[in-house]
Order: sequence, then structure tokens, then C-alpha cells
Amino acid sequence: MSGAGAVSVAFDQPMAVGECPLWNPAEACLYWVDIDGCAIHRLHPASGAHNCWSMDSEPSAIGLCAGGGLVVALRSGLAHFDTANVLVTPIAPAPYDSAIVRFNDGRVDAAGRFWIGTLYEPRDRPAAEMYVLERGKLRLAWSGGMTNSNGLAFSPDRKWMYHADTAAHRIDRHGFELATGAVATAQPFLQFAADKAAPGYGGRPDGAAVDSEGAYWCAMFEGGRLLRFGADGTLLEEVALPLRCPTMVAFGGDDLRTLYVTSASHHRSAEERARYPASGCVLSLPVAVAGLAEPLYQP
Repeated sequence: MSGAGAVSVAFDQPMAVGECPLWNPAEACLYWVDIDGCAIHRLHPASGAHNCWSMDSEPSAIGLCAGGGLVVALRSGLAHFDTANVLVTPIAPAPYDSAIVRFNDGRVDAAGRFWIGTLYEPRDRPAAEMYVLERGKLRLAWSGGMTNSNGLAFSPDRKWMYHADTAAHRIDRHGFELATGAVATAQPFLQFAADKAAPGYGGRPDGAAVDSEGAYWCAMFEGGRLLRFGADGTLLEEVALPLRCPTMVAFGGDDLRTLYVTSASHHRSAEERARYPASGCVLSLPVAVAGLAEPLYQP
């Protein structure tokens, strides 16, 4: 058990769609994006200092870069964001029709590659794709089999890649070869009930992170909760949240024992926002099991 503590609000200005929290230990700061708000945010929790930078299209995922700054997945393509000089430098254009597709969830692996899945916005077929940015070159890892790529995380031994299709309410895992970046065929890991009208509907899997014990923490969008699963799929813990739509989790703090949670408020009803005033805010809670430090993208 992780021994999660009380949930509190870490940043009380609501995001439209807060996503991809990312702890930078060198700055003792939390970064995240507001997808629909087309912005990247930074918070220094100890002082409360906050920065917000507008982007030219929706940012959905970020990673720390070797040499400083962030690698950013925008609808318009991949870029490097120099936070010190507030400079965006394109890396690769979007490899899809940006009228109906955008990048979504992403994460840097231990070899310094940036993996980024897409969201196929018509949602009428599983046409999303997975890409990987390696040393400035973007390549397709796989295509199809999912509609909304999410929940990307790697096991501590680097032998497994976890991945969710939020639209299908499903989490898979793939055998992963760190040296080459090869990904094996998906193996089913968890399947959640998809009938939103059914009693006890618990939401669908969104963003995720793996802790130092190899447990997979998942934000359940529209479920108002976080779930922690063992590597065998056993449910180890459930954390109720004061909002309905958590989007992703990240470990932060000096000891990586603070779990940060982003959330969404856009397209939510006025009744829901009134009932859950923390909707769209960034939450935090202490956990007993530390997370894993995020690797740096190697340009």
C-alpha cells in the first residue's frame, strides 16, 4: 500500500484541460499544460511563484530536455521550449491531419526518447497512432488499435511500457526493449466497464505514472478517483478526489513522495463545476512510496 494522505489543492486557478504534470528537480518546480487553454504552466510550490506561457496551438505533453527547457508536443508539431528565454524552436511538424488529429499523452523513456501518442478527434474508429522522437527525428511506432492514446508509463526495470486507450476504457502493456526502442505486441492489462449509465460507473483511464515499487497509478476521468495497481493488475489502492475529472498524475517534491494531479473543467456542466469547485485545479497528496525521476530527452 502506498499510504496516500489527505488531498489538497496545490494550485487553485482552474485549467480548461490541465494535463501532463511534470516535476523538475533542478528547479523544484511543477510544470503542466492546459491543452484547451493553449498554455504551459510552472509552479514553485515552496514559494507559490507561478508562470504561464501561451503557445500557438494546443500543448498536450511535455518532457524535460538535457541542456534545459522542455520538449513540447503541440497540435502543430514538436518543439523545444526554452523557458529561460521564452523561445519556441520547432523540431518536427505534425505528421497527421491537424484538422482531426492532435498529439496527446507523452513521456520520455530512460534512453532519452520522447514517446507521444495521438488523439483521433472524430472518435468513430481506432485511428490514433504512437510516435517516438529520437535525437530530433520523428518516427511512427505503431498505427491504429486505439482512439485516444493515454496512460503512457514505463516499469522501473524498463522492460514494460504501459499504455491506455481512454475511449476503449482499456489499459495494455507491451514488452519494451530500451536499447532499441522496440515495442512488442500489446497484452491486455486492465479493462474497465464502459457503460456510463450503469450503476457504479467508475470512469475511464486517462494519464498515469509508475512508482518505485512498479505500481501503476491511473487517473480515472469522470470517475473522481485515482487507482493504484500492482504489476499483476491487482488493485492496491483507491483515492477519492474532490473533483470528477482527474487527467494525469506525477510524482514531485524533494523525495518524490508528493503526488500531483491535474484535472479538467472544460465541457463540464455548471452543476458539476458548482458541486466540485476544485475542477480544473492542480491537486496534491502525500504518498508513502516514492515515484521515479523523469528521464531527460536527448536532442
